[in-house]
Amino acid sequence: MVEKAGLKWRGRYPWDWRANIGFSTGYTIEERYKLADVYMTEFKRIFGYYPKSVGSWFIDAHTLNYLYKKYKIVASSNCKDQYGTDGYTMWGGYWNQAYYPSKINSYMPAQNAENQIPVPIFRMLGSDPVRQYDNGLGTNRQGVITLEPVYKDGGGDSTWVNWYFKQFVEGASMEFAYTQAGQENSFTWDAMAKGFEIQMPLIARLRNENKIKVETLEQSGRWFSTHYKVTPATSVTINEDLPGSNRKTVWFNSRFYRVNLLWEDGNLRFRDIHLFNEQFPSVYETEKATSNECTFFTLPIVDGYIWSKLSAIAGLRLKAIINGKETLIEGGDPVVSDAIKGKLSINWPLKSVKGTLVMNLDARQVKMKLISAQPINWFLELETTADAKLPFKKISPTRIDCQFEGMNYFLRTVEGSFAKPDNGAVLQMTPKNNTLILDLSGKKI
Repeated sequence: MVEKAGLKWRGRYPWDWRANIGFSTGYTIEERYKLADVYMTEFKRIFGYYPKSVGSWFIDAHTLNYLYKKYKIVASSNCKDQYGTDGYTMWGGYWNQAYYPSKINSYMPAQNAENQIPVPIFRMLGSDPVRQYDNGLGTNRQGVITLEPVYKDGGGDSTWVNWYFKQFVEGASMEFAYTQAGQENSFTWDAMAKGFEIQMPLIARLRNENKIKVETLEQSGRWFSTHYKVTPATSVTINEDLPGSNRKTVWFNSRFYRVNLLWEDGNLRFRDIHLFNEQFPSVYETEKATSNECTFFTLPIVDGYIWSKLSAIAGLRLKAIINGKETLIEGGDPVVSDAIKGKLSINWPLKSVKGTLVMNLDARQVKMKLISAQPINWFLELETTADAKLPFKKISPTRIDCQFEGMNYFLRTVEGSFAKPDNGAVLQMTPKNNTLILDLSGKKI
């Protein structure tokens, strides 16, 4: 197909997965258009029509917009978040579900309709919401724990598959829950048979019970565009982990930010917070990739993977001064609700202090309030490895100024304050009147 476009094939083999060869990012903008035309022409020759959905590990914004304008595609898909896997990094994006991308960066969710490509991108592969993020911590390459049937710790294991779909059906998701079932490339039947034979009867049963819908990417894209003019806020909720684990997690996404909350051994950690900015360009929109590795990022506030080592796990932890000592707050099982449209509510009953932490997340803000009959000196504290490359340039009482890959951005408080503590931690967030409100929309006051 590359040769049909009048280009020289640079691959090591007839099919080469390297990012500068097997993906649109490895070609100039004009070459990308030629490749897209060849692909669509060949598809129509075989099937008699142009496809309405396109998917790949990654498709750049130029190519995606070209396919939308010329061929009227209605949906696309890209890979799950991963760090270094097969030489590809996509990190900090809209976690699972689907989003409208920025016109200058198809990995970055757009905040405004006029700056988005009106083609929803669905994240592929059914990533494990608890384990995938930390997989390979302290290394440069993540492994894979997904619904893909070839993986023995994921989609090829009946316990994992049944757990995954139970959480998928029952967990609070706000607007919709989504996963993609299937297997990439040429693993062949022997490798994927066991997983498919576990998954397909279960998917069929859940469909017959009206607990899920099974549809094509095109159908999902049309549904999404009918319901949403900009990217909605959604969540992925794991109320109960696999046997032997007490972890619980919530992924919250909006067109402004993502946040991941992880409960483990009774403690709460903000494992990840990334901001989205439609003005943050992808280098591959103006240049072609020359390396076999490609990287895509958003704007970090908390990164529990890159800023961690096995001996020091980064995160924003909930603490209090109890009997004069800084102490991790312990609690019971969080109760997660999406009963109010556009909002995710989390009530966490506490044990080490008498009270309840009430969290409300919406498209722009995270609000936290500790409700207790007695005064509690609580706060959030960010700890990282000593050598972590942090984006913080200035920490002011109501604003943190950051810079990442040439982009300036900030986080501000509506209620509460920021400070650099004396105990060696990176950052402390302190409530006012028991309330901490973070504005993650990038809105200037």
